[in-house]
Amino acid sequence: MAKEYLKTGKLQSEFLQRLLGKIDILDERVVIGPGIGEDAAAIDMGDHYLIVKSDPITFVQDRIGWYAVNINANDIAAMGGKPQWFLVTMLLPEEGTTTTMIETIMHDLQDSCAELGISLIGGHTEVTRGLYQPILSGTMLGEAEKVKLIRNSCIGEGDLLYITKGVAIEATSIIAREKRDEVVAQFGKDFYRRCLHFIEEPGISVMADAHRILDAKGAPRITGMHDPTEGGVLMGACEMAAAAGTGLALDTATVPVFEETRLLCDYFSLSPFGLIASGALLVAVDPVDRERLESLFDEKGISLIGEFLGKGEGTYLVDTGKRLPFQPSARDEINRLFE
Repeated sequence: MAKEYLKTGKLQSEFLQRLLGKIDILDERVVIGPGIGEDAAAIDMGDHYLIVKSDPITFVQDRIGWYAVNINANDIAAMGGKPQWFLVTMLLPEEGTTTTMIETIMHDLQDSCAELGISLIGGHTEVTRGLYQPILSGTMLGEAEKVKLIRNSCIGEGDLLYITKGVAIEATSIIAREKRDEVVAQFGKDFYRRCLHFIEEPGISVMADAHRILDAKGAPRITGMHDPTEGGVLMGACEMAAAAGTGLALDTATVPVFEETRLLCDYFSLSPFGLIASGALLVAVDPVDRERLESLFDEKGISLIGEFLGKGEGTYLVDTGKRLPFQPSARDEINRLFE
């Protein structure tokens, strides 16, 4: 019988949960360990929590150092922390690696860390067999005040789900970079440049939005936050529900999609809701504080997209008032561009 190999992308949630369920935590100071739906680990350091996150960059080559810093910093911010220290493992292909390439990546890492007030404190660099493009795997460490730690396991029935900015911000830039000639031919150079700069505007960092919420005077009662990456808003929202053990009703008609993103998705036959979504912040809030949360943003800055259901209920997409059961794909839509 032929072996069945796994496809690129995240592991299926059920399989991953079985793996994680076999891990024994030996240190009682670990407050949040490995699990689906939590952005990082949290360790009790006495008067504060140490927040730790590891994430690789695999879809892009251009500005890969900038991506590595910002993507990892997002996960610290989504837990209510401030990113402060960064380590990176840089794996480079045998073919095409030059000292200039390495210097460019290092320059991007240093500039990105300096911009966010993060210290680059170590890592590892090597040229590796079997690669056709660079891969960076980062580990970000940060700190959080104990009263500000965000745990998605605290989400409850009836809590509302919001999203900041819109979906597929990171994917829009990646598609433009990887399909440059085709995008320029179809939509023109100005359109291509706009898509390319989505990583800066509207931007893939969620730090400003997270701190706007958590540092506000009379901050709303936030029960969960998540930085949706691979698998997009569908996967991210379901991961939050999985962490809390709740159901979820998600209305994609209310999820903001930028015009550039919509045009690219229509042209390449991709769903914007399943595309890598760094730049958006998913926020769960107690419904009594919905107006307080909305008041922190302008009308286009945050959108209500769903509601968490009771314990053990399923996940549903809302279509013209009807709930249709669904399970998101663990495989990001963007993988289809490279097949």
